Amino acid sequence: MGEEFPRVVPVGESALLVEMGDSISNDINHRILTIDQQLQQRRILGVVEWIPAYSSILVLFDPAQTTEPAVCRWLDDCLTHQEEQILVDTRKIEIPVRYGGQDGPDLNFVADYHGLTPAQVVEKHAAQVYRVAMMGFTPGFAYLMGLDPDLATPRLTTPRTRVPAGSVGIADQQTGIYPLDSPGGWQIIGKTERLLFNPNQVPYFLLSPGDQVRFIPANGGLV
Repeated sequence: MGEEFPRVVPVGESALLVEMGDSISNDINHRILTIDQQLQQRRILGVVEWIPAYSSILVLFDPAQTTEPAVCRWLDDCLTHQEEQILVDTRKIEIPVRYGGQDGPDLNFVADYHGLTPAQVVEKHAAQVYRVAMMGFTPGFAYLMGLDPDLATPRLTTPRTRVPAGSVGIADQQTGIYPLDSPGGWQIIGKTERLLFNPNQVPYFLLSPGDQVRFIPANGGLV
């Protein structure tokens, strides 16, 4: 479909990648979420699932039930009607966080990196309303857009082999919460007791793309 966005690119024999841009952008991600709604409303036989990201959607289909040209036509229709869909953030979720101390081992580094006090980092981090832009990395891991630019901090030079579940971190322009114990290279500034992933209940994940998230400092914020 040419070199301009949007474009649809084949990925193997049973997937297509819908690209809306090549950067992390609130506007582009908003369009991705509206397209996601269009795909849900116009679902067709043979499309197995699709996975939204910051600026693209990976669409998986079953070649035994449909063809790549048919899926392309379906995507063209959804892209044509994307502007008709008004994205509504229906869920607003508050997440209490204990900042600093053992729960936030990188809080002081983030503060020093930006010439702030730890309390100022907490204040800025908790002041924003974030939107879940995409899911990935591990089950239930939500990438959140809306971080104050004053807090954008590079990842760790050497990732940790284990980051505890519930850890709240910063990586470049993003913030997020580790749903499971896992390796990770984000700057950890706090921790929540909220369960992000529970395989024993439906839905499995606390957060979904489009949700709005507020962090609430627990016990005044700092541990």
